Amino acid sequence: MATLEIAGRKLSVTNLDKVLFPETGTTKSQVIEYYTSIAPAMLPHLAGRAVTRKRWPNGVDQPSFFEKNLASSAPDWLERRDMQHSDRVVVYPLFSTAADLAWLGQQAAIEAHVPQWRFDGDAQGLATRMVFDLDPGDDVDLARCAEIACEIRGLMTDIGFTAYPVTSGSKGIHLYVPLDKPLTSSGASTVAKHVATILEERSPDRVTATMAKAKRTGRVFVDWSQNNGKKTTVAPYSMRARSEPTVAAPRTWEELESPGLTQLRYEEVLERYQDQGDLLADLDPPLGDVETASAEPDKLTKYRSMRSRAKTPEPIPTGGEPRGNDDTFVIQEHHARRLHYDFRLEHDGVLVSWAVPKNIPDDPTQNRLAVHTEDHPLEYATFEGSIPKGEYGGGEVTIWDSGTYELEKWRDDEVIVVLSGAKAKGRFALIKTKGDQWLMHLMKEQSPSPDDEHPSNNGVPESNLPKNVAPMLATAGDVLGLPDGEWSFEGKWDGFRVVAQFSYGEMKLTSRTGKDLTERFRAFQALADDLKDHEAIVDGEAVVFDADGISSFELLQNSTGKHVDFIAFDLLHLDGTSLLRKKYSDRRKLLELLTTGLDSVIVPELLPSTAAEAAAASIERGLEGVVAKRSDSIYQPGKRAKTWIKSKNWRTQEVVIGGWRRGRGRRGDGIGSLLVGVPDEGGLRYLGRVGTGFSEQALDRLSTELSPLQTDGSPFAETLPTADRKDAVWVTPLLVGEVRFFEWTDSMHLRHPSWRGIREDKKPEDVVIEHNS
Repeated sequence: MATLEIAGRKLSVTNLDKVLFPETGTTKSQVIEYYTSIAPAMLPHLAGRAVTRKRWPNGVDQPSFFEKNLASSAPDWLERRDMQHSDRVVVYPLFSTAADLAWLGQQAAIEAHVPQWRFDGDAQGLATRMVFDLDPGDDVDLARCAEIACEIRGLMTDIGFTAYPVTSGSKGIHLYVPLDKPLTSSGASTVAKHVATILEERSPDRVTATMAKAKRTGRVFVDWSQNNGKKTTVAPYSMRARSEPTVAAPRTWEELESPGLTQLRYEEVLERYQDQGDLLADLDPPLGDVETASAEPDKLTKYRSMRSRAKTPEPIPTGGEPRGNDDTFVIQEHHARRLHYDFRLEHDGVLVSWAVPKNIPDDPTQNRLAVHTEDHPLEYATFEGSIPKGEYGGGEVTIWDSGTYELEKWRDDEVIVVLSGAKAKGRFALIKTKGDQWLMHLMKEQSPSPDDEHPSNNGVPESNLPKNVAPMLATAGDVLGLPDGEWSFEGKWDGFRVVAQFSYGEMKLTSRTGKDLTERFRAFQALADDLKDHEAIVDGEAVVFDADGISSFELLQNSTGKHVDFIAFDLLHLDGTSLLRKKYSDRRKLLELLTTGLDSVIVPELLPSTAAEAAAASIERGLEGVVAKRSDSIYQPGKRAKTWIKSKNWRTQEVVIGGWRRGRGRRGDGIGSLLVGVPDEGGLRYLGRVGTGFSEQALDRLSTELSPLQTDGSPFAETLPTADRKDAVWVTPLLVGEVRFFEWTDSMHLRHPSWRGIREDKKPEDVVIEHNS
């Protein structure tokens, strides 16, 4: 029997290699690791609530059982409460540390269920939140649940409440509503039932508030009854015992309003939490320490609720807000689960805090993500020490820099300060983007002297353009059904994505992966000459048109660069002003104004303004597809966002070449077919053989590119079929290409693939399965 030490507590663990999810091979050890990793986000939503466990000791394909009463064998350190039920006293566990959640995993208690009320001493207290369980009936999908969720959000907003969406990890969606003033469970049920009934009356063909299963076919059942004091709901961040290890996952409203919403697996949820923090951070009021639990909430209530004096050396004041001079800053290097830096500004008696993963920016051309966290006490400005593993923020904390600051602006969505420290100096802006996410920016010095305005010897101003701006990426999806009036529609072109930087007649072109394409498309210098009085960054596509005026990737592959056109579709920077935060519609107008009358660039007209008309026009014009962009969308460099949706008119797939087989006949001495795959967690997954679509020029180039990559063993994760691996020549999987194909087979192989060309603008790690291709 092994022992884990978590949060200062020892937990005996057994059968760590036991597979609990046979379909994915997920083990008990991985379940425990998930729960300990997600603990900082999950615990606030369990705090003070009776935890009912649902256990699958032999795996999710075997029988399960609910467990309320805490067994006598449970660890002594588990907090517990006795509660009188109608026929017995039940001892419930209460969870407050990562060790408690690790014990949950050790018990193969895959799911944790809790009520919406919290204990008041040893008795059932008031409900601090409401929940709506949106359960899809037969013939109803998750997208319909999302529609109903958005309608509930509107109703709750109208009566002064905020709703938080959680995809349940099973079939539907949970909506949580925090209660500013706690209610009895009966009162919460009454409000929830009223909302569900209103929806049913408005849309009886889409919604039912009735329990009877016969009423649910073709409808979403809005289950309001889970607010009953005797009922529980699977907790946010709990794993679910489905065929795959999904999670009750917090989501954004933007996700619910976008196509392609799916349930998330635990790996995805952990990654999202590391990037976004807890999307439910404002859902549950903190419990606080015993001595402050009944006190009026203050700015440090949340801070105190996440820490215990018995477990951490961090300063935990009992109450009150000491006043300082509102001029202190500190940056602490924090070696927690991932290294990050905590940036703190003294303001109104507390240290307002942000976690900055890559530390504060040292270059005005860079923006750094800063995640707003709970306010800290002023005493934290001098704190250095080791927070125990398993506690919130566990790891070593040291002071990286500290000093004073001058305040220029403090608003809810923007802070500007001038720092005076040993390392951190200058004018910094913090700008709120979404939720608890902010951007931190080092601002340029103001008002340069006249002698500095044109420092170069040739009279050309020095470029102030940001370096290596990565293009924003669209999410694959279906544009049909997008609402009229909110989206703009562009054609999708069959070429190379190019980010073009123009600076007073100079030009630099880069690919999506940062590869320098300047010499490859030297013909674009004509546009640089036309823009010689400007500095600009333009996002676009390099294309070659065939005789029918249709962009052709094959012709682009074989082009020498002389007859390539530049299609521009976005303007990111113009004459010292970043346009990244401007609306797409405004960036588009500026692009059109900048390029009016120029023959050196093509700015195609937008497609018709409705999704259906745009899709039809793209097919009629022979375009590769449609790219829909929200008219109010900002530009997010290097990010794949759901404010841009791409939909293809034919099926294509990027692939990585892992080998080739010799041909027959006139191809007998060279490549007959390519063996291709796509990277995934297990290695290179085989997608099939590509044996058509090659020109002689394409075969010659492939032979040249693949010859130095030859290796002894297969790079594919699985053993290939005998017919495919016979006489195969294996290569190191570094070369990316693109194929067109008829459809996916049931085993997720390409049916009738045809070669289109090498994608020199892509790297193997960029290649993913394009499910809607």
